[in-house]
Amino acid sequence: MQDDKNISKIEADNQTIIENKALNIWEALIPVVILMGLLYYNIEFEDGEWFGEYSNQYILLIGGAIAAIMGFYIKVSYKLMLKEVWENLKSVFTPILILFLVGALAGTWLVSGVIPAMVYYGLQVLSPSIFLPASVIIAAVISIATGSSWTTSATVGIALVGIGTALGIAPGMIAGAVISGAYFGDKMSPLSDTTNLAPAMAGTDLFTHIRYMMYTTVPTIIITLVFFTVLSMNIETTGSADVSSLLNTIDTTFNISPWLFAVPVTVIALILLKTKPLVALISGVVLAAIFAFIFQPQILNGLADSKLSAITTSVLTDVQITTDNEKLNDLFSAGGMKGMLWTIYLITCAMIFGGIMDGIGALARITKGLLSIASSVFGLFASTVISCLGLNLVASDQYLAIVIPGKMFKKAYEDRGLAPENLSRTLEDSGTVTSVLIPWNTCGAYQSGVLGVGISEYFVYAIFNWLSPFTTLLFAALNIKIRQLATK
Repeated sequence: MQDDKNISKIEADNQTIIENKALNIWEALIPVVILMGLLYYNIEFEDGEWFGEYSNQYILLIGGAIAAIMGFYIKVSYKLMLKEVWENLKSVFTPILILFLVGALAGTWLVSGVIPAMVYYGLQVLSPSIFLPASVIIAAVISIATGSSWTTSATVGIALVGIGTALGIAPGMIAGAVISGAYFGDKMSPLSDTTNLAPAMAGTDLFTHIRYMMYTTVPTIIITLVFFTVLSMNIETTGSADVSSLLNTIDTTFNISPWLFAVPVTVIALILLKTKPLVALISGVVLAAIFAFIFQPQILNGLADSKLSAITTSVLTDVQITTDNEKLNDLFSAGGMKGMLWTIYLITCAMIFGGIMDGIGALARITKGLLSIASSVFGLFASTVISCLGLNLVASDQYLAIVIPGKMFKKAYEDRGLAPENLSRTLEDSGTVTSVLIPWNTCGAYQSGVLGVGISEYFVYAIFNWLSPFTTLLFAALNIKIRQLATK
């Protein structure tokens, strides 16, 4: 039987935070420590292949099993744990559908010539000397307009990685630039779900939150742009010498036309008109399939016995378009929906682990433990940052990394006489942006899968994302723009 006297719940925007008085901080940390240890061992000593291709997924399930055993030990019912797992899985149902559609989008945009056209024209406009800072700015503008870093990566992000790779720029650098710009835009856009969630949790309004974020966010993005500008001027590329050859290969393989841009423009327009992402992405897949019949019949004939079969293959499974340039052969391949399965399995396993940890009360207990050691204003900010980072690691979801610390720390900020926008800004500076740096987090798994670049490759170059928590801590340590509650 579950000991109901020890269990309490906090409702927050459809997220239930479970508190369990029977669980101490050391017990709550046991599954986390074991999980981190197994992941470290797998990466350091087994080259990420301890359990084969799905090592991280198995390790997350092992962590979940250990958390469940602890739950049984402190008399938490299996029904409560399963309920929280189910709630977590329901929360990622739409993102999983989006991932499948992104896979379909990548395949159809390839065979229709949309991606080759982006690369073809992009090679003529974006030179290596400005490519990386330009990528930051382009991604930031699209993300502010759409309110979604995910949509930005799935559209212009894929194109920029393709163009930059053709120019001879390391994929990790390009992905880092795209992600930096995309998450800047995601943070600052009033259309973003996390930008709306953070002030709701902290108790302030949306536009006060956005204005207050500018103090830490603008200096961080300026540093990011300076870094990528200097990097672009100093990296060695092969793009300049190879551009004419690449352009000729693309032109002879595909029927390149500016009309192909109608597909991505339509998708972006639908998103700007606040069409649901699923509808926008389905429209992009269908329109690309139609354009493939019109513009690339020779490509479809070379992929399968019939054009319809070739389209189906590009949507569901692997497709490879062979050219006489090896660099383009690597670029002009897509995995379709099948290529997204590894990422989807990872997200599912992460939600199982996070759900069980939430169900036994471990997430709330760890956060409370951090709160108890905050003896100063800086300590309070530091505890919030650590809590957000820890929940991104453990709960594998950026929303939980905002909701749980937001609810737990809200009163502490009030008691210290700090305005709620201090908390909402810190939640975004540490919860929203760092999620993409963790391989098993939903955001990290998504971005890595969509862009086709491993997190270990782009981590260092995602300057904006890992610098943001340090910026917010620096402001707290120097007491810069720390707003006090207005006295009546």
